[in-house]
Amino acid sequence: MLTLKPQDIVVLLKVIACAMTGRASWTIAGLSAELFLSPSEVHAALQRAETARLYNAQERTVRLDAFEDLIFHGLQYVFFVSKGDLTRGMPTSTAAPPLVGKHFDEPETPLVWPHPMGVKRGTAFTPLYKRVPDAAAADGLLYELMALIDALREGTARVRTVAASELKQHFAAYKLCLGEKK
Repeated sequence: MLTLKPQDIVVLLKVIACAMTGRASWTIAGLSAELFLSPSEVHAALQRAETARLYNAQERTVRLDAFEDLIFHGLQYVFFVSKGDLTRGMPTSTAAPPLVGKHFDEPETPLVWPHPMGVKRGTAFTPLYKRVPDAAAADGLLYELMALIDALREGTARVRTVAASELKQHFAAYKLCLGEKK
């Protein structure tokens, strides 16, 4: 029996981010270093994603139709939200780009991934895995994608609609990158 793990989503998003920034020739070791996961964790994530038909190992690409189905319709139920106390951290969801300032009904305190080097004080929001803030701090595009994923996981219907629209724009750009590669 196959069970996807939260970091599998992040690995696939990183594959998308690599292609969108002109780095289609990524390696497992490179992803490992950039995502603060071991090479075996990245390899296992790609294997699980391939088994779940979310990743094409031969072409080294994310299968967007299946991936979109998962994140737009199932993510909030599979990888549900866990919020905590006030803490210092890195903004996510509607408190992070590209959703910050979109005139949502903002909570009194923003949602943040707990992190000792965080610049904002807000409500702790558990990321998909512990090192997401470090990986996002090193890659602006991955940060945006992760913040949008968190908006899908916890947002109101309006927030989810806007986040889905933003993600669809990113995914359309990814498809264009794949078209140029072939």
